[in-house]
Amino acid sequence: MDNRVDQITDKHECQCGHSDNIEGLSDRVDQIIDKHNCEASSLIQVLLEIQSENHWLPKEALDQVAERLQVPLTRIQQIATFYKAFSLVPKGRHGIHVCMGTACHVRGAQRVLDTVENLTKIKPGETDLDLKFSLETVNCLGCCALGPVVEIDGKTHGKMAPAEMADVLKNYE
Repeated sequence: MDNRVDQITDKHECQCGHSDNIEGLSDRVDQIIDKHNCEASSLIQVLLEIQSENHWLPKEALDQVAERLQVPLTRIQQIATFYKAFSLVPKGRHGIHVCMGTACHVRGAQRVLDTVENLTKIKPGETDLDLKFSLETVNCLGCCALGPVVEIDGKTHGKMAPAEMADVLKNYE
């Protein structure tokens, strides 16, 4: 396993407001499964809700889902690794997506990305050790006229300049 992932999971006791309290996690997973009537056909929705609350899919939660929904763990892992919406490692509370599409690229997206990397000390595909930010690049956010575009927690920030990134990120403490 990647050293950064080891460091994050070792620190994941309470940095992001969620603890690895297995009992609390177990209770919440049971509630989510019960809400979906313990139906195997609701597997993806159950995983999405667990992901939404925890910012990742803890192994203990996957084991519990497999048992309660009577779905093989290998099938759940196939789904969790196939869809980009799921993560098997902790993610930050705030997801940063920097558009690198053509319109954004020609308007300076690389400089914006470089600035985000410098401010957060992470590269695309990584999460900082405080579990505050996760950084990803995307091919297009569909806001080409606003390029360069950065999306944070679903909020679009258009016509971004590198100098503005520090102020924008301060809003996501």
